[in-house]
Amino acid sequence: MRNPQIDYAAVFRALPGMVALLTPALEYADANDDFLRLTRRTREQLLGRYIFDVFPENPNDPAAAGRRETEASMLRTVATGERDTMALVRYDIEDPDRPGRWQEHYWSPVNAPVLGPDGQVALIVHRVEEITELIRAFGGRDDDSRARVLEAELYTRARELQEVNDRLRRAHAHEREVALSLQAAMLPAPDLDGRHAAAVRYRPAIGALNVCGDWYDLADLPGGNLAVAVGDVVGHGLAAAGVMGQLRSALSAACRVADGPARALDALGLYARSVAGAESTTVLATFIDWDERTITYSSAGHPPPALLHPDGTVTFLDQATDPPLAARPEHLPRPQARASFAEGATLVLYTDGLIERRGEDIDTGLDRLAASLARHGRSGPEPLADALLTDLLPPTGNTDDTALITLRL
Repeated sequence: MRNPQIDYAAVFRALPGMVALLTPALEYADANDDFLRLTRRTREQLLGRYIFDVFPENPNDPAAAGRRETEASMLRTVATGERDTMALVRYDIEDPDRPGRWQEHYWSPVNAPVLGPDGQVALIVHRVEEITELIRAFGGRDDDSRARVLEAELYTRARELQEVNDRLRRAHAHEREVALSLQAAMLPAPDLDGRHAAAVRYRPAIGALNVCGDWYDLADLPGGNLAVAVGDVVGHGLAAAGVMGQLRSALSAACRVADGPARALDALGLYARSVAGAESTTVLATFIDWDERTITYSSAGHPPPALLHPDGTVTFLDQATDPPLAARPEHLPRPQARASFAEGATLVLYTDGLIERRGEDIDTGLDRLAASLARHGRSGPEPLADALLTDLLPPTGNTDDTALITLRL
C-alpha cells in the first residue's frame, strides 16, 4: 500500500503500556489510554497541569523519594537531550474516588526527549512499566527467592543506569568547560567605586549548566553616568547563552551611543530580528544620571525594576513597558520614562525567575519582592542580593533562570 494515511494521534493513544508526553516545564501535553486507565485519571485532569500537582507525593510516607527522583530524571533529559532510564521507584497514587487513601505503586520509568526544529527538547516521552503486581507477588515467596529476584532486577537497572551516567559524565565534562568559559566572558563582575557599589547574581534553572539565557550588564556612559540592563532569552543552556551573548554585546554597544534607553532598545530590536532564537526576548534598560539623580528607563516586556527609597518604601518603575523584542510584525519606537531618586536609594533589576511562580499572579511575586526589600533594605548591595535570593527562590532550586543586580545610588 502506497502512502498510507496514518492517524498518529490514534496510534499514540493505543500504544500498549503507560506513556505520557510532558513539556520541558513538566506539564502534561498528552497521555495514552493505558496511562489514563492505570492511573485512573481523565485526559482533562492531566492536560496542561504540572505533573506533581496531578500526582503529589504521599504525605504519609516520610521516606518517599519518587517525586525527587522522577523530577531529577526529567530535568536531566531536558538539559542533556538524552534518554534517562530510572531505577525501580515506588510512587503512591491517591485514589481519585477516596481522597486521603493512597495506593501503593511500583514503576520502572524511562524519560526520552523529542527534539524540536531548533534542536532543543520540545517534549519528554515518559514511559512507565507498571510492575506493582510483580512486586506484590514476591510477598508469597520465601525470603531467599524474593531477594534473588530483586537482586537480578536491581542489577539490570543499575547496569542500564551506569551506561547512561557514563554518557552524561562525558557530555557534562565538555559542556561544563564550555559553560565556565562563557560565564567568565559574558557575565563579568561589575567594577564600580565604593559610593555606587553593585552586586550581581545569576542562578541557572535546576538541571541546567552554569550558563543561561538571562543576563545583566553595566556600561559606562559619557559624563560619568551609567547604563544598567537585564535581559531574558527564551530557553536554557548553551543555545540560549549563545543568543544572550549576542544581544548583551549589541545592547552594551547601543547604550554607549544612544541618547536614551528607548533608542538603545530600538536598535536592539532591529538587530534581534536577524538573530535566530532572539524572538520574544525581554529586556530592561536604565540610564542613571548621577548629577540630576534620575533614572531613565525603558522595558521590552520585562518585569519592572524596583527602586528602594532610603525610608524603606519601594516603587516599581512600570511606566514605560512595551512588547518583547521582535514580537511585533512591524518596528515601532519604544517608550521611556524617568524617575527621581535620593542619595542612598537602591535600584534592583532582575529577571522573572526571581518573582514568578507557577499558578501565582505576578503581583504576588512583586509584593514578595517589595517585602523582602523592606526587611533587608539597610544592607549593602552584596548582602542584599544574597538575602533576596534566599527569600524569593525555592530552597530546592528554581525551574527558571534568574539574574539579579542590586545597585546603591
